[in-house]
Amino acid sequence: MKSVFPELNARRAACFLLSLLLALFPLTSLSVHAQTPVGVVEPQAEMGVAPDSGFRLERIRVAGGAELLTIFANLDGLRTGESRAPEVPLVSVLRDTMGDDTPENDRLRYLWMLTYAKPSFTQRIAAAVPFFYNRAGNKGRAVGHGAPPVLIDLSATEREVWNKVFWSALQNLLLDAYGFPLKATTRAYHRNMADHRKAHIVRALAVLSLYEAARGGTPLFTRSELHDIQARLMLTDKTLGGIVDDIHLQRVFQKETTLVRDVRGHNWELLRQRAEAESLHFEPLEMPDGSATHAILWAARPDLVARRGHAFDKRFLNIENPWRDDRLLNWQGYTETRYFDAENRPVEPGTEGARQVQLIPLALYGLDHPKIPILLVDFRAGMNPKRREISRRVLEDVTRTVLSLSRFGDLPYFLSRSVYDFVTGRRGMDVNQPSRVRAYSQLKLLLSLNASLDPALRDQIASRLERVSMNPLENDLRAETQVARDQYASLVEYARRPEGLPARLDRDRRAEMMPLKHGRKGQTLLRLANVLSFGLYTHREKATPELAARMELQRRLAYHERYLREVARSPRVEVDWNIEEVRRSLRFIEANSEAASGRMASVVASIFARTEDETAREICLSGLYRINNETAKKELLSIYNNQQVEARWRGRSAEYLRMAVRENQMIAPSDAKTILSVVGQ
Repeated sequence: MKSVFPELNARRAACFLLSLLLALFPLTSLSVHAQTPVGVVEPQAEMGVAPDSGFRLERIRVAGGAELLTIFANLDGLRTGESRAPEVPLVSVLRDTMGDDTPENDRLRYLWMLTYAKPSFTQRIAAAVPFFYNRAGNKGRAVGHGAPPVLIDLSATEREVWNKVFWSALQNLLLDAYGFPLKATTRAYHRNMADHRKAHIVRALAVLSLYEAARGGTPLFTRSELHDIQARLMLTDKTLGGIVDDIHLQRVFQKETTLVRDVRGHNWELLRQRAEAESLHFEPLEMPDGSATHAILWAARPDLVARRGHAFDKRFLNIENPWRDDRLLNWQGYTETRYFDAENRPVEPGTEGARQVQLIPLALYGLDHPKIPILLVDFRAGMNPKRREISRRVLEDVTRTVLSLSRFGDLPYFLSRSVYDFVTGRRGMDVNQPSRVRAYSQLKLLLSLNASLDPALRDQIASRLERVSMNPLENDLRAETQVARDQYASLVEYARRPEGLPARLDRDRRAEMMPLKHGRKGQTLLRLANVLSFGLYTHREKATPELAARMELQRRLAYHERYLREVARSPRVEVDWNIEEVRRSLRFIEANSEAASGRMASVVASIFARTEDETAREICLSGLYRINNETAKKELLSIYNNQQVEARWRGRSAEYLRMAVRENQMIAPSDAKTILSVVGQ
């Protein structure tokens, strides 16, 4: 028996070290086939300029038929004195164009948030320390020959879902079984990495939204592409968001955008009303597009004397009573002088009857947070927001990591936690609330872009923001600016090298060809191998002109299918859509019917039912006849059997059904019997 325990302990130690190394230094994907040599094309920059908007879009052509699109921003908030605002690259997207100017075969590949960098060794170690809720310094220069880390693979978002599932299984079934040290270390590291990525996803979303609002000049991004990218970023918060079909992305974008606006409006009114009720001054902080994502509350110095000793209801505000705070009476910190008229409305200096009032900043809030305006900066108690932020994190770390409690496995804990969450939420208590990651990330971007803030106030907010940051992987504003420039230079250099981005693009295309060579069983097995290997194995086909042509055709079919599925949602096609564009897509499906799917047949049938345009209807019937699968013939038979359809169209569908029977097309046995008995040969 004695010989068993040393062996077991050795195995546990080995598993611990291996897991720690995998967490700190994740492996990159391995290639199955040798890289195909790709010729070098020197990148050519083309500018899409939005005049006076502070944003610029740059296009660099990449060898192999792709283009790298990068959004630059003038960081007016970081301007010093009379110097020009620094222009910094923020977001880059790789668009696979197949080397032509036709948007139908384009595919969005990767998105880089250029401030999102690989952490330094010190940051990685600190991120793995349990119950460590502080920054660990800044990353140095992000200079290297490799590509920056991809924030999201827009063409393979389903991989992220499976990675989450398998990481969760690995954590709960294997790593947690090897004792507290490994359990606490891996959970802390994984949580910090996830929050770090989420912060940059929020920032990428904000940059894309601001660029869309301000864009002008050459529209290198279409509105549909921008909304697709933003929807994919929004879905990263959802457990199964990566497997949402492209057809739903526009609805996801609209729904999430509406939700954010509603939350922002609710918090705006809630905070404004509470400020007025407590005789405080409410001031929204706006992004360059005019959207108010944050707000500051101020106290007027005369009110500190006039309201001395008054009661203060801190519900939703979560700060201490300013009317009983001696520190404010002797305030030596930042102040601003404003002017107000007799009705206490802000006016310009020199306005007749205006009175001068000195304002003291009390707190800064985020308006996009669910439930309540979230406290981000308390100018009197710097650690107040951090204590509230870590309350939820500490509770989760103690219950899950130390006590091994679970909402689903422990009923008493589930009930008590649910009651506690309900009470704190209803009372507007800023304790145990969802993370402030979104609000903090947006605030850092606002400080970079908003030139209206006084530099002294901006610097004070920025310094307080860094002190309350609880993620060891975060960098400050100045460091992120340098990181973004370094990573953009590395990305451009990576795009120039034939073994860099062009070779990666070639590998991605060969992986995209896999479904063209294998049936359902083969595809399932190869995808399962990719999932089980955590992405280390990816099957790639050998590129041939035939496969390349088939891949391009599939992309075009997918483009027209998505368009027609959007059209099919309208009750009257020719009223809501350009009927010429609809006909063009229908003709493309008809001309390439041999590659069309059963789902496409259903879409074509839906278009037939929702249009009165005779040309479009004729193309629909012809397309259903040419699409050789059971679904297409079932739809044709359904049109024939529908007594509400005009007789001439039912007659045309009968003709097509007879032709399909004579040509031995694919027809379900039950439908074939019906066709023979009703329509005849």
